[in-house]
Amino acid sequence: MLKCEPKRKIVAVVPAAGIGSRMQADKPKQYLQINGKTILEHTLSVLLTYPLIEKIILAVAPQDPYISSLSLLIHPKIQVVEGGENRADSVLNGINAIRNEAQSAVQNSEDFWVMVHDAARPCLTHQDLDKLVQVNDENGAILAIPATDTIKRALDNLQIQHTEDRSQLWLAQTPQFFPIETLAQALEQALTQGLQVTDEASAMEFAGFRPHLVAGRSDNIKVTRPEDLALAEFYLNRTK
Repeated sequence: MLKCEPKRKIVAVVPAAGIGSRMQADKPKQYLQINGKTILEHTLSVLLTYPLIEKIILAVAPQDPYISSLSLLIHPKIQVVEGGENRADSVLNGINAIRNEAQSAVQNSEDFWVMVHDAARPCLTHQDLDKLVQVNDENGAILAIPATDTIKRALDNLQIQHTEDRSQLWLAQTPQFFPIETLAQALEQALTQGLQVTDEASAMEFAGFRPHLVAGRSDNIKVTRPEDLALAEFYLNRTK
């Protein structure tokens, strides 16, 4: 496995406070099961077994009725915090937990990098994490894949307006990996200005940074719609 900058401390934040309405399920998508384990447990297992990640902060909804059933929560590397109204709030709550712990341990939070990963991306590989942690500048980096489908821009009535040039288009994935203080400031600034933050990289972009694109695997899918569940099961079974 590739080595990371020795001074850097890597902590993962997993925002898991969403309800996943597009799954049309009776519970949040991260608690649906594949092979007897929840999607969230599959996701956490990948992060827990990656040696460079020192801790995982899991941000869940207040009064989450499902979280207590996860046996992984007893793992010493996992800390649960309350999530926020949206993704950016949940990630900030996770970052603040890291900051508070660093302060208590008399550590410099500027030595920390945060790796934010979707709760519903259970097919992440350590090989992709190896590539991501090689980036070591203030712009940070995200996993992404080049767009291969023809991409259409639509009008409000769903008629095609035009076809986009896909040669420079990438589909963003997670994890997204940034210096913790830089990302915190970018998220706080975006929220204060009421900007639409769909991922951590967009907050960094608003703040003037240009995160690196690290080519990831196409099987690092996000379970969003009902048909994604079977595809994730296929990919997870293939790696056994």
